Amino acid sequence: MMQILRTVAELRTRVRGWKQDGRQVGVVPTMGALHEGHMSLVRAARRGCDRVIVTIFVNPMQFNNPDDLSKYPRTEDADAALLFREGVDILFAPGPDEVYPQGFDSRVLVGGVTAPLEGEMRPGHFEGVATVVAKLFGMTQADRAYFGQKDWQQLQVVRRMVTDLNIPVEVVGCETIREADGLAMSSRNARLDPLSRAQAPALHRIMVKTAAQIRGGSEIAASLAQARDDLRQAGFTEVEYLDLRTAAMLEPATGIEQPVRLLAAAWIGGVRLIDNIPV
Repeated sequence: MMQILRTVAELRTRVRGWKQDGRQVGVVPTMGALHEGHMSLVRAARRGCDRVIVTIFVNPMQFNNPDDLSKYPRTEDADAALLFREGVDILFAPGPDEVYPQGFDSRVLVGGVTAPLEGEMRPGHFEGVATVVAKLFGMTQADRAYFGQKDWQQLQVVRRMVTDLNIPVEVVGCETIREADGLAMSSRNARLDPLSRAQAPALHRIMVKTAAQIRGGSEIAASLAQARDDLRQAGFTEVEYLDLRTAAMLEPATGIEQPVRLLAAAWIGGVRLIDNIPV
């Protein structure tokens, strides 16, 4: 039977018992508004661990736009029902005062991989992500943590932090789950109006075409420039970036001799969408 816990003390009591029994503990950190992409992470955790914790916490520290924070959907009852059906052991849903109690004044700063792309577009975002994820790892004492590859840069930030700070958790990256038309699943998709929702799959379609061109030997800069133009023609009002980067450190890639990814962020219908694919 799934338990809903809201304090670190309660959580640690349960986890301590599991650890004493030799159980492997997995955690899926989320901000709620759960969809099939999240459920795929939960299922991966169920396959890989004896006990599964899902955390739901809308982290104010990672929002550089207060309007985004206020608009972020909060659907705990529906989320809990989904998690119950998936056999999750604990839903940990702390309040802001439990995560950031009075007097809290620490930050986790990850260098290098946080600088480009999302780091440029959303100042302070990864500081908030790294801080809350480090805290959730400490709270849950999990052996494995499951993250989606849709937020590729976030995944690399967490991996860098875990390596640099010797945090004893294995970070597992899981494949992006997509709608039938290719649109990466995201809680933001619900904010798309019907026209924008119909146009949005062009992001993935254009990225796939561009990746194929680059693999086929097309000049990288020209292919990327054409892809940005194609996105605007498809209805995207602003393309913040569409770049080819090294997979681990997200440095500009001049070739495909090493693992590289195509990463994009673009606006359509007032909603910011991100995606990435391997090249």
